[in-house]
Formats: sequence, C-alpha cells, structure tokens
Amino acid sequence: MAQTNDVKALRPNRRKLHFSTVILYIILIIGTAVCLVPLYWMLRSSLMSNAEIFVFPPRFFPSVWRWNNYVKTFQNFEALKYFGNTMKILVPCVIGTVLTSSMAGYALGRLRFPGKKLWFALTIGAMILPGHVVLIPLYLTYSAIGATNTYTPFYLAAWCGGGASNVFLMRQFMRTLPRDYDESAMIDGANRLQIFLKILVPLCAPIMITVAIFSFMFYWNDFQGPLIYLRSDNKFTLALGILSLRGAYASKWNYIMAASLVMVVPAVILFAVGQRYFIEGIVLTGVKG
Repeated sequence: MAQTNDVKALRPNRRKLHFSTVILYIILIIGTAVCLVPLYWMLRSSLMSNAEIFVFPPRFFPSVWRWNNYVKTFQNFEALKYFGNTMKILVPCVIGTVLTSSMAGYALGRLRFPGKKLWFALTIGAMILPGHVVLIPLYLTYSAIGATNTYTPFYLAAWCGGGASNVFLMRQFMRTLPRDYDESAMIDGANRLQIFLKILVPLCAPIMITVAIFSFMFYWNDFQGPLIYLRSDNKFTLALGILSLRGAYASKWNYIMAASLVMVVPAVILFAVGQRYFIEGIVLTGVKG
C-alpha cells in the first residue's frame, strides 16, 4: 500500500515535468524558426527575379523558381579568385590565432611571473574596449609601415595573440585543468614547453576547436578589415567581392542573395561538424575563475 501511494504521489510531478518539457520544446522550436527566417528569406530572394523581390505585399514563395540564378551569379562573380584570397587570409590567421592565444592563455593561467595581474587586466581591458576606438590608430600605424593593400595587418593581429577574447577563453579553460599534471611532469624532468605541447594541448582540444571556429567565422565573414586595408580587386575576399554585383544605379539583389547564401554554407557545415567540441569548450570555460 505504501508503494502504491508513493507511485500515485509521483504521477502529478511527472505530469508537471512532461508539461514543462513540452513548453520548453515549443519555445525552442519557435526560437529556431525565428532564427531560420533570414536564411529562408535569402533563399527565396535568390530564386526570384530582381523585380519580384520588391513586390508588396512580399511573396513568401517565388512565382517561378529560378535556379538558373546561381549559374548566372557565378558567371558574373569571380568566386574562385575571391575564395582563394579569403583562404590566403583565413588559413594562416586561424592557425596563428589558435597557437598564440593558447600560448598566452597558458602563461596567464598556469605560470607565475612579475606583472601577471597587470597583463591579465590589460587583456580584460582590451576586451571591453570597442574595436572602433583603435581603428584609426591601427590604420595609421599599418599605413606608416607600408602594410596597406597587403594581408600583413591580418597576419600580425592573428600571430600576436589572436584577440583578447580568445586569450581569455584559453586562460579560463586552462585554469580548470588540475595543476597535478604540471607538477608530475616536472618531477619526471619535463620543461615548460614539453608540458604545454605534450600534456596541455591534447587536453585543451575542445577550447582550441572553439577558438578555431570563432576565428574561422570572423575571418570568413570579415567585411570591415578587407574594406579598410585592401584596395586592389585582385586581393579582395569573398565578403568584399560580393560588392562587385552591385551597380551604380541598380543592384542585382537576387544574384547578391545567391552569392551570400553560398557563402553561408561552409560556416554552417563547420559549426555542424565541430558542434560537440564547441559546446564542450564553452561550457567548461570559466568553471574555475
């Protein structure tokens, strides 16, 4: 009888749990749908004529599905050239960001040296400082050394820490790892470099993949940087090259939407492949202050 009463008492709690789960899923589905609307709008615009895009009230489906728009887009758009230029920036910068931010995070998170707190405070300050504040000083500096219209500004930024936020993520993640690993390795005769490369780097795979994804997204979608530092069309990236589809008096928005949608695909694929590591790296970062 006692067990029966316990079971009856648990039923209302289970019903409440099921109801709250259903509400949660409904909210998540609605939120996902809202987030997917811009992607769908981009897709439907890429399959319309340029005039049909601006019809009011707007149409949610094309009257004619113009798949040939994608063929015409890449006939008028030097995609391979812009893609190659993008990869010239993206690959070295992602590698440099992951490598140098992990080294800086290791120094700030696990080593003791004079001025450590000051350097960490400067890192936090750099995160708080808006990027537009340093835009003009950086441009004047790179212009003075003749680095404009080259990829040097991107390489220098990536290979000098890769951004304060990436250093902060690395530092916070490394502080979650037990220091016993370092002490045991030092007893066995390992130096700091060996500890970093052979012990900490394999353990930091989730946060390194997370930083790599962040860096990929940044350099793949970066429009402001190439717009400021690059002048020659032969050096333009994909994000900047899409501007070539704009005219002086009329823009081919259906072609622009087609090129933009194709540009979104690699980022979506990368996030889908690295989603597990991305979530793990974000969750574990900051467990220990």
